[in-house]
Amino acid sequence: MSSGSVFFISTVPSFMAWMTYISHWFDEDDWYEGQQRAKMSHVKQVGLLAAGCQPWNKDICAASGDRFAYCATLAVYIYQLDHRYNEFKLHAIMSEHKKTITAISWCPHNPDVFASASADSLVIIWNVNEQKVVAKLDNTKGIPASLGWCWNAGDAVAFVSHRGPLYIWTISGPDSGVTVHREAHSFLSDISLFRWHPKKKGKVVFGHTDGSLSIFQSGSKNQKHVLRPESLEGTDEEDPVTALEWDPLSTDYLLVANLHNGIRLVDSESLSCITTFSFPSAAASVQCLAWVSSAPGMFITGDSQVGVLRVWNVSRTTPIENFKLKQTGFHGLHVLSSPPKQKSCSSQYPPKNHHTSSTSEAVPPPTLTQNQAFSLPPGHTVCCFMDGGVGLYDMGAKKWDFLRDLGHVETIFDCKFKPDNPDLLATASFDGTIKVWDINTLSAVYTSPGNEGVIYSISWAPGNLNCIAGGTSRNGAFIWDIRKGKIITRFSEHGKNGIFCIAWSHKDSKRIATCSSDGFCIIRTIDGNVLHKYKHPAAVFGCDWSQNNKDMIATGCEDKNVRVYYLATSSDQPLKVFTGHTAKVFHVRWSPLREGILCSGSDDGTVRIWDYTQDACINVLSGHTAPVRGLMWNPEIPYLLISGSWDYTIRVWDTRDGTCLDTVYDHGADVYGLTCHPSRPFTMASCSRDSTVRLWSLTPLINPLQINIITDRCWDDIIGNTDRAVESGAPPLLCGKVSRDIKQELEKLSGSLQGKKLRWFSEFFSPPGGSKNLWDLVAVIKGQDDSLLPQNYCKGIMHMKHLIRFRLWDKALSVAPGVSMKYWRKLMQRRADQLIQEENDDVIPYCIAIGDVKKLVSFFTSRGQLKEALLVAQAACEGNIQMLTLSTTSGTSNSAGNNTDDYNDLLQKVSKELADWYFQDGRAVLAACCHLAVENIELAMANLIRGNELELAISVGTVLGESAAPATHYALELLARKCMAVITCFPSLGYRDLAVDLLMMIPDNKLQLVKLCAFYPGCTAEINDLHEKCNLPDVEECMRVAETIQVDGDVFETMKFYLLSTEPEKALPVGIQYVKEQLCGSDWTLDSVFPYLDLLSYIRTEQLMLPKCSEFRNELLILCGYIGALLAIRREYNSIVPALYEYTSQLLKRREVSVPLKIEQLSEELDAWRACTQSNKPTDELPCSPPSESQRALYSVLVSRIQGEPLKGMVGPDCVTGSNLPSHSDVHTSCLTGLKIQGPVFFLEDGKSTISLNDALMWAKVNPFSPLGTGIRLNPF
Repeated sequence: MSSGSVFFISTVPSFMAWMTYISHWFDEDDWYEGQQRAKMSHVKQVGLLAAGCQPWNKDICAASGDRFAYCATLAVYIYQLDHRYNEFKLHAIMSEHKKTITAISWCPHNPDVFASASADSLVIIWNVNEQKVVAKLDNTKGIPASLGWCWNAGDAVAFVSHRGPLYIWTISGPDSGVTVHREAHSFLSDISLFRWHPKKKGKVVFGHTDGSLSIFQSGSKNQKHVLRPESLEGTDEEDPVTALEWDPLSTDYLLVANLHNGIRLVDSESLSCITTFSFPSAAASVQCLAWVSSAPGMFITGDSQVGVLRVWNVSRTTPIENFKLKQTGFHGLHVLSSPPKQKSCSSQYPPKNHHTSSTSEAVPPPTLTQNQAFSLPPGHTVCCFMDGGVGLYDMGAKKWDFLRDLGHVETIFDCKFKPDNPDLLATASFDGTIKVWDINTLSAVYTSPGNEGVIYSISWAPGNLNCIAGGTSRNGAFIWDIRKGKIITRFSEHGKNGIFCIAWSHKDSKRIATCSSDGFCIIRTIDGNVLHKYKHPAAVFGCDWSQNNKDMIATGCEDKNVRVYYLATSSDQPLKVFTGHTAKVFHVRWSPLREGILCSGSDDGTVRIWDYTQDACINVLSGHTAPVRGLMWNPEIPYLLISGSWDYTIRVWDTRDGTCLDTVYDHGADVYGLTCHPSRPFTMASCSRDSTVRLWSLTPLINPLQINIITDRCWDDIIGNTDRAVESGAPPLLCGKVSRDIKQELEKLSGSLQGKKLRWFSEFFSPPGGSKNLWDLVAVIKGQDDSLLPQNYCKGIMHMKHLIRFRLWDKALSVAPGVSMKYWRKLMQRRADQLIQEENDDVIPYCIAIGDVKKLVSFFTSRGQLKEALLVAQAACEGNIQMLTLSTTSGTSNSAGNNTDDYNDLLQKVSKELADWYFQDGRAVLAACCHLAVENIELAMANLIRGNELELAISVGTVLGESAAPATHYALELLARKCMAVITCFPSLGYRDLAVDLLMMIPDNKLQLVKLCAFYPGCTAEINDLHEKCNLPDVEECMRVAETIQVDGDVFETMKFYLLSTEPEKALPVGIQYVKEQLCGSDWTLDSVFPYLDLLSYIRTEQLMLPKCSEFRNELLILCGYIGALLAIRREYNSIVPALYEYTSQLLKRREVSVPLKIEQLSEELDAWRACTQSNKPTDELPCSPPSESQRALYSVLVSRIQGEPLKGMVGPDCVTGSNLPSHSDVHTSCLTGLKIQGPVFFLEDGKSTISLNDALMWAKVNPFSPLGTGIRLNPF
């Protein structure tokens, strides 16, 4: 019998599919339109608060190999082990279900595949590696309450609703489809969960809510509703089966947990109970259990009331060990079958050996208590808790490897930054709680008592009152004091009607407004005195206090209207009623900068802008395809408005003309709340039905403002009044309080203000995540008095001179030698070696006691504990860990290993390791902090540039001065390239001048100015005007100079002046012929040809596209692709090296050209690079075959041509902020690699092909032309 509809989704990767596009592109589109489509998002995701694990359904966590997964309400969160750093990272958020996920199950035969089921009668098969749906089964005839892969069949998954039957879906093959298990149906009690036997084909057990089990096995008698706990026999009482697991070492034994009757080991054949396990307390009950595969006979359980993890062995009826991990109870447990492997500390350590004789210099075996005789397994357990917390616990080391605490498990309806402490963000959820988060650590610091039903809306008290007002679905409104941790006031004027919005007046802290489904907007004082009750004809969904008039409030109503009330009168009638929406109005928001302007969002999918003074709708913002919920004005740019919708998107609007500036697709469900950071006005938070909170930076939208500050332009180009700012086409100007306060503070100071100006505005524009820490370190390096450092400086990355003493020193002193010094040291050394082999934390005091700093640093580094390694190295540099001094035979004193230079080298090495960890995690600013802490300015600047934090790099570099100059100049050059994006900048002369101003900050800027003028696509008068600004001759004079120089044979200068002339295309044959001649020789190097191609690449795009230039264009693209590949090898941009070679090969294959390159040669070079670079790298995979002699020889030639990177620190891949953050719904595949893109995406000029922003940045730095082979320049900066 079949059930439901099955959809299969192709999983064939589109590897290099972009190449088929190259030969057709010019026939289909105009190049200028293509240039308009090449773009990246203006809104950058910079932080993610992941959802917690749902506490309702049973099978909501699973693991396979080096991954584990858990379910929020609507999405599955996948964490994957990063083998380099030995830590689990959020790898993917799989979001396709529209209703609550009920179960997940990982395929036992394929670690890349798992299944999920949901309350909308849907089962989905996912491929984790490709982050895509493989197949779907809808209409499952009942909600699948439990789900499990059939162990005996690789492609079949079974699911069951509460009373059955058990359906088996064979996903592929000749027998694909859905069948019903012949016997597993017509149950008398609901099914809690079921488990297939991992070894005995077809054997399956069901656990029921009445406490019984049902067991089915082909060829044996089926047993329904057997093995109820003895105490329930003969009664109607229910005691649900909460957990079931087959014994991995037996075909018949089974562990069963009942909620009240505890745990039993039962025999499924004889239907008898073998062992009943006893808990220390009769009150303890169990929600979950799991076998520990690495320790035969051992299993673990999680208590349901309190977070106690208990370790058991089947040979004992009582627990071996109890760990209290949290206050809240367990909901799910899963033991990783292959726990994280520790990296070997060093090959010098001896292998672990058994205890030797008592007379040898060894440590005696430890004495064991009865419980310790059962050694704890080195198991890692995924723990899910009733409060949504999720963690990975190392039972052997008794510590959390990872803990994601207190996540929301349901829709988050509202989020608000704390006005007086913007590091705190409050969120309100369907789960009945308010949580307050530290956005620097992304961890929960406060949570409300809960049980409030649904909390729809929250509002912080003004100032430092530390209270939050909340509006609920059925319990009225309340005020929660976060410090006291309790509700201090309740408001019940709306009865049991839902309160959709609550707003605390920030002009009059005694007044709170609420609006409700009862049709009233009520204004009251905080002590409960009702001031006004404004009656509406239908439910009121939103209200907002005017930020300019403390007595004015606006409301949004179900009757499609917006109303404005004036509290200073006794009338209960509105002053204004605005009509125009065609469906209910939800939120309303007054502009903080433009008096009388407000906006409203509606279920009609539009946002309307109203002018109170004109009684009119002045704009309608159309673009959302579903009801609008979140609304937020930017507090600095008066025309900038952000909206969130049920269409899962966030849109950014220019309300002057109604243009949508950007659309963000990362949320996986309805977007409800939007809030702006009070002191960083271009940092925004959003919340959603997908249970996540995301942090965003809007800074790219107003990039010219940052450049105006960097280039020290006058205040009129930075700060202005609202009237100027809202003029059509006017460049962005800051009009808010925060920017005005910065200006006022600067005007109070004397002397050079540029350093302070750069710092204060840099923090103003930057999102949280290290920029303040970075500037504190810059101040220390520049000699600022320590007394001026902020109080929280010690919480961040500190300069090496500010380190506190190493905290484990006192513990080390207790290891006092009672024998000869030589014997004691040797003893300690051997014990340390042994403990390192055991990965035992007890090694720390031994290493400190003997002063073996390098061994201790190596130990911490191998475990991924890089911060601890850094602390040890820094303490050694300060002299807080001393090597014991031993007398040598000559009587002199020897301090082996206590050499200051050695320790400084060690400190630099560990700092770099920690910086690398931050950098690859998408936190370039913190990586730069690590380098500045040890005054490695070169690497700090390199990390900022490789993270594309160009404005921050220039600001910091300008303040640091000469020591940062080379990197600052490089960053200025890249930022000028950003300003040269034709579409966003060059149509405006003001933007063109920004590029000039940036390049003028580089002392030796002649060549950079030539490139700028060559590329500028204006009319002749505009081009000559630009030439004049750059101290270059006009275009006619350049033509004459070029012709003169060409006779003299100076190729580079000839190219330069032709590019600046009236006929720039004449530079192409000159330069290309020179490069081809070079490549025909045997002694050319990268540096002898790259400058020529780089200069040629700045030819105006419209000139390059001329039909008469097609042959030269093709040759230029091919040569730039090949030299780009070599540059990528030099800079270790390993992810794009194969793509650059393939790009060049495809162009050679498809275009009629005459260049000294052969496809076979490119293929051999790529193979040689792969063989020689991969053989040098340690890997967990199977060893690769070593390179052949011919490959070694070819790679040696390549290396000699490539030579070294002149800018130290620029070697290594780029990694922008947010690279580690998975999208929830907007998942793109890279046309370079065929892999899913994690982090920011860059759209190419066809408007549909995508590559990761990291790959786009690296590509543009080595090959300026698009991967689509169109001749359009790539500008992802």
